[in-house]
Amino acid sequence: MEPIAHLVKVSLPNYLSELPIPNSIGGWFRLGVRDWLALIPPTALLAGLGYMSYQAFCPEAKKSIKARVNHKIKKDLGKVVDTIDVEDITEKAVFCRCWKSENWPYCDGAHGTHNKTTCDNVGPLVVTKKK
Repeated sequence: MEPIAHLVKVSLPNYLSELPIPNSIGGWFRLGVRDWLALIPPTALLAGLGYMSYQAFCPEAKKSIKARVNHKIKKDLGKVVDTIDVEDITEKAVFCRCWKSENWPYCDGAHGTHNKTTCDNVGPLVVTKKK
């Protein structure tokens, strides 16, 4: 605990007090190359903390991530919609939910390979007819 206390109480204040931060706007234009180089590490640290905070606390930041699920089925359509009449189901129908099936929209077990390679846990939708 002593090294952390020394870092917070002594080292960090000494480091910050030695940074070449000018007192006026005009002072920024009089900084030398060494002064600008000394300002890079704290600026990078503050930018990184700001970015991580933005990613953690702004829900719209997560919306910008575009992860594609369907890589091959009916890519020429704007939205994949399949309709199956429940009356056509004899006893049981197993539908794919991983988008990897070669027999779309029915499951062919492709989710097993998908789950092993991605550590996912997706499985089929099973529809049964009541007797």
